Amino acid sequence: MINKKVLNAEEAVKDIISGSTIMLGGFGLCGIPENCIDALVHKKVNNLTCISNNAGVDDFGIGLLLQQKQVKKMISSYVGENSEFERQLLEGELEVDLIPQGTLAERCRAAGAGIPAFYTPTGVGTEVELGKEIRIFNNKKYLMETAFNADFAIVKAWKGDTAGNLIYKGTARNFNPMMASAGKITIAEVEELVEIGELDPNFIHTPGIYVQRIFQGKNYQKRIEQKTISK
Repeated sequence: MINKKVLNAEEAVKDIISGSTIMLGGFGLCGIPENCIDALVHKKVNNLTCISNNAGVDDFGIGLLLQQKQVKKMISSYVGENSEFERQLLEGELEVDLIPQGTLAERCRAAGAGIPAFYTPTGVGTEVELGKEIRIFNNKKYLMETAFNADFAIVKAWKGDTAGNLIYKGTARNFNPMMASAGKITIAEVEELVEIGELDPNFIHTPGIYVQRIFQGKNYQKRIEQKTISK
């Protein structure tokens, strides 16, 4: 069994260069790869294309990369929590592909499954269909969507072993399993890293075959976008 453990986030992202296309797991601030994002900020790579459900908030998550103007293009489904993302979009400083959330998920899954394209009714009759092939099945229109082609997928899990097997916890699963299978190189950061054989195979969500590098992260903030507090 190959040991895929690396020392830290800096070592994990060392070969990510400017111009790379990167998938980043998470939904809002839940289950995001905090350590790797920080490492990319300090590495000062730029012209990145980031595929993520959203772009964090102004001062956390992918928002940190946006602050430093390291992102050339965002491919995402939601922009509502990040005012800097919104500003860059409206000022024409950032390329943005807004994609229906289910289509975003399926383009990730298709990439991991080796499916080059698929048809979906989502977006028919809207701006989403512009420039896309339309086919009719059972008298209904469908758009052709293509699988993503990402250089790297960076995900965050609860537990992992040195062979790259991953277990996610609760809603932090979100986009992480799909993206883990879809990158040419997948980097996983975990809260707890154990030896091979310590994880129950019945509870593994991402098999290690999909993961090339894994490390135990630290200092997780696990911030909440919108706090609802009763008096």
